[in-house]
Amino acid sequence: MDEKTAELRDIFIDTTGSDTVTESQEEARGSLTETGGQTDVRVAEIVGTMREKYTFVSGLDDDDLHTVVERFYEDESDADIATAVGVDEDTVFDARMDLHLVRETDRDAPVDLDELRRLLVEETSIEERAAALGTDETVVSHYSEIVEADLESTRANDRFRDEFEELFTDSALTNRMASDAREDGLREATEDLETDVSF
Repeated sequence: MDEKTAELRDIFIDTTGSDTVTESQEEARGSLTETGGQTDVRVAEIVGTMREKYTFVSGLDDDDLHTVVERFYEDESDADIATAVGVDEDTVFDARMDLHLVRETDRDAPVDLDELRRLLVEETSIEERAAALGTDETVVSHYSEIVEADLESTRANDRFRDEFEELFTDSALTNRMASDAREDGLREATEDLETDVSF
C-alpha cells in the first residue's frame, strides 16, 4: 500500500467510522426514516399520542400518517404525498392539519386570519364566520382548519411540531454532513493521485 493509498484509507475511516466499504454501501439512502428504527418508533409514538389527544379527520392509518410526516419534511407537495399514499390532496391536507404540519404558504389567505382566529375562539358557526369575513363557507372551512391546527399546536406549546422537526431535520442534517464529509475527504485525498492502470 503506497503513501497516497494509505492516506485515502485513513481519511475514509475517519469520515465514515468504518474500514469496511460494503457496510456503508448496504445502508439505505434517500429516506430520512431509514437512518434507523428509532425515528420510526418515535414518529409512531407521537402520532399515537396525537390521535389520543385530538380528533383526526383524515381517516389515514398510522403508517400513512408516518409517510405524510416524512414526506412533508422532505418538502414534497400535497400532490406528491397524495400519490405516494394513494389518496387525494384534500386527504393529505386534512392529515397535515391533524398533525399540526402547517406550511407558511397555507397561511397566505384571502381572509384576515387573526379575525378568523377570534371568531373560532368565540365558537361562532361557519355561517357567521363567512358573513363576518365577507366570503363563502368553502373558503372559511379551509382556512378554519389551518387556524384550528395552529391553535391546537399553540395550546400544546408546539410540542408535536417541535418533536417532528427535531427528528427529521436532525436526520437530514446528519445524512448531509456525513455525505459531505465523505466527499470532501475523498476528494482531497484523490486530488493529486495518479492512476496507472494497464489493460
